[in-house]
Amino acid sequence: MPEGQDLSNNLEANSIEAIQDDPEPKIEKNVPENEPCDTNTAEPPLSKRAMKRKLKHEKWLKWKPIKRAKEREKLKQKKQYAREHNIPLGPSRKALKLVKMETSPNKLRVCIDFSFDHLMTQKDICKCVKQFNWCYSLNRRAQHPLQFYVSSFKDKCKQEIARYNGYEHWDVHIHEQAYLDLFKKEDLVYLTSDSDNIIEELDQSKVYIIGGLVDHNQHKLLTLNKAREENIAHGKLPIDTYLNMKTRQVLAVNHVFQILLAISSDKKSWKDALLETLPERKNAAAKNTGSEDAESCGEEEFEIKTGGEKSGNERCEAESCDRSEHEKKVQDSTCEKKLLECDNKT
Repeated sequence: MPEGQDLSNNLEANSIEAIQDDPEPKIEKNVPENEPCDTNTAEPPLSKRAMKRKLKHEKWLKWKPIKRAKEREKLKQKKQYAREHNIPLGPSRKALKLVKMETSPNKLRVCIDFSFDHLMTQKDICKCVKQFNWCYSLNRRAQHPLQFYVSSFKDKCKQEIARYNGYEHWDVHIHEQAYLDLFKKEDLVYLTSDSDNIIEELDQSKVYIIGGLVDHNQHKLLTLNKAREENIAHGKLPIDTYLNMKTRQVLAVNHVFQILLAISSDKKSWKDALLETLPERKNAAAKNTGSEDAESCGEEEFEIKTGGEKSGNERCEAESCDRSEHEKKVQDSTCEKKLLECDNKT
């Protein structure tokens, strides 16, 4: 047998044995040469907290239409009850659509600064965006809505507002730019409770900035320092002038907005706007001035309380007594009772 034929027979025998030893030959998949193989296609497992959050969100999506249907039915019953008892229902939806910022005589400009989302947790961002929603609702239902702006509205806050259907059509000037890019610096007034400047009267030529922040008082002096760094004016609402408060004077975004709206749209006084807006947990009580004491206690009782000569002498039947003698006779039971009544009213 030729030598070449013998060599070929040996190669065939070796190849047959190799195939028999490997009964399940590997089949290569057609993978393009330029595309790398993605070995990490499976998503990483969720943590317990993430899984719980996901299930809660899915449950909320499931019950949302049912909840909305119940709310509509409840509103329908409320309107029916109001019609039967001649209770005013307020402006209709059709009437509200006719009231726009551009046609409103109220030209006061208010802007919420949303540049603090990096300082808030996701839960606080949800609360802050919800307060923005309340502000929009208040302005939409106002007889004369003010000019409502939102600045630095992006990133996390913009993702959160996407949960509100149709927010793009709200009658609000929503901007991603900072307020310094939207308005003149000399027109800006940053509202902060840490300021020493008390605002006694609103100026429609100014833009009042409200810090869009829910921080549970963790970042003190934040808005005041920002106003100073940017060299813009700052001020605070005249709460000390009209109210006694045992708690801090830091208010929520929607409360500040509601106060400004009540003054500019409804022409209410600072005192009335503050008392109607502040929640009960603030324990706010009105301060009474001298003129208010005179109206509530009566002219004679007011003069007794302040040491007036004529009324005090008449009440104590001591026309010839001087101021010191009158103060002693004020201890009479009748005069003392009048003083206590005046003190209780204050």
